[in-house]
Amino acid sequence: MITTVVQFVLSHPVTLEEASKMFESTAPRYRNLPGLVRKYYVRSEDGRRVGGIYFWETKAAAEKCFNGEWQTRVRLLYGGEPQITYFETPVIVDNLAGGSITKAA
Repeated sequence: MITTVVQFVLSHPVTLEEASKMFESTAPRYRNLPGLVRKYYVRSEDGRRVGGIYFWETKAAAEKCFNGEWQTRVRLLYGGEPQITYFETPVIVDNLAGGSITKAA
């Protein structure tokens, strides 16, 4: 499994309400996206940085999503270049599933 952290530095801070509206407008694009397990939208406390934490089945699925079209769309929405960091995810603790600890496939 692969985890990606995507961050954008905004030209001006956004409130939690503003961030929520932005995120809600894009969330449907990620529903049933091949290879995506889960996505969390995030906003820093000062409202100057936003982004997402994605859990992918494979790095290839993540790279397919973060293509040129995606980068253009998010640049227009957030006004800056996305910073994408990839992490291998060898172990997961899931407290919603009874605290299970699993090795990622």
